[in-house]
Amino acid sequence: MALYLVTGGAGFIGGHLCEALLKEGHRVRVLDNFSTGKRENVPENVEIFEADICQGDAIRPAFLGVDGVFHMAALPRVPYSIEHPVETSQVNMMGTVHVLTAARDAGVKRVVYSASSSAYGNPLSLPAKPSAPLAPLSPYALQKAVGELWMKQFSALYGLETVSLRYFNVYGPRMATEGAYVTVISIFLRQRKAGEPLTICGDGSIMRDFTHVSDIVRANMLAMSSARVGHGEVLNVGAGETHAIKEIAEIIGGPVVHIEPRKGDPIASLADTSLTKECLGWEPRVKLRDGLRDLIQRHGL
Repeated sequence: MALYLVTGGAGFIGGHLCEALLKEGHRVRVLDNFSTGKRENVPENVEIFEADICQGDAIRPAFLGVDGVFHMAALPRVPYSIEHPVETSQVNMMGTVHVLTAARDAGVKRVVYSASSSAYGNPLSLPAKPSAPLAPLSPYALQKAVGELWMKQFSALYGLETVSLRYFNVYGPRMATEGAYVTVISIFLRQRKAGEPLTICGDGSIMRDFTHVSDIVRANMLAMSSARVGHGEVLNVGAGETHAIKEIAEIIGGPVVHIEPRKGDPIASLADTSLTKECLGWEPRVKLRDGLRDLIQRHGL
């Protein structure tokens, strides 16, 4: 039985990961400042260490005795980063350096980093491979890409085992329903529940690879345990299927209205997960229509 620290463990993905780790019999500690995370996302029997990853000295005690760290704490979402480039850089870049330094100094064996497919920008070809050139279109995308480089640096310079997982458009139960971190699926579900038209940015032709949170969680756990990674590798975690935003609106149902396109949004995303399968033995399990059907039922639609 290991002790794992989940930074951002009160968030949407972090809470699901904590549940899965507990089911495996591990001990879990959450590091979160609850600026965006919710205490109700943290399961019972989880130790909570309330602190901000931007405060390097303050977070050090949280790493003592820890076997592995899942670094999920971040200020996500493209529009928010465009409006707040300084604040998001402090959290997403310097906060990551603080986490890595604390992990190194505490003798933690491995850090699994939540990276982002937004780092690709508009790939020259699809599906995007981890080796593809990066062309971030927003501060958030740039910040998450820099985090990957820090993972590689700490592995090469200090021997801290690291691996970065580039998530593709995560959705599932307990998604944020308000604030700067809402996903398009969550927005559509809320609007449908309220009897409002679904707001589509642009013409709805933007394509996305939507990945269920349970598949994300499983990839994280495999990345922590696999003997085939730990040297700063970057792996895609996506469903390997791409769907237009207007298709999501059609599945959820109801009238739609079109609004201005968002700045910094890539035209399409699609993951090549062959390296992830090779290194972790991971493949996606949840199809989008099945995941959406479950969410629609949960929302009573």
